Amino acid sequence: MPLLPRAGRPLWRKEKASQKLYDAIVAQARLPVFYQDYGVPDTLEGRFAVLSLNLFAVLHRLKAEGGEALAVSQELADRFKDDMETVLRELGVSDLRVPKAMRALAASSAALLKGYARAFAAGEAQLARAIAAALPLSREAAGAAGTRLAHYVSECIRSLEAEPYSAIRAGVLSFPRLSASR
Repeated sequence: MPLLPRAGRPLWRKEKASQKLYDAIVAQARLPVFYQDYGVPDTLEGRFAVLSLNLFAVLHRLKAEGGEALAVSQELADRFKDDMETVLRELGVSDLRVPKAMRALAASSAALLKGYARAFAAGEAQLARAIAAALPLSREAAGAAGTRLAHYVSECIRSLEAEPYSAIRAGVLSFPRLSASR
């Protein structure tokens, strides 16, 4: 990989930061508390929902920063796309079907993240409804999980907003502590 300067910084620094950010998002999404206590099913769809929520919170923070952070945001979105392609291949989707499946997944992911952004701007109750709609659960169970997850996402966004961008640019994320009692 060439190390050509971009805006005064080598490319590898941004890529390294986006990989560290993505790794932190994935680690957060894998925490058992989401599946054992928050009501999210421990399935491919449930894990995708939690990963998307954590990705949304970080992308929201990067979007607010603007400038260089938008490039990091794009790299993060690209890593998410690459990860989803790997998952499809691991699930046995044939090489010929992967591009079509990826287009559909990219469109639904973009719509989901935009929906979360609109809902977040409208308040926690709207965010809870948007999250509930995305969860692979019955209406009642999705409503309860959506409420808990909306509170978590709101806390997550507040926590990330308090972080200096220099830490985030270095690939360091501080997610709020999760407990079963929420």
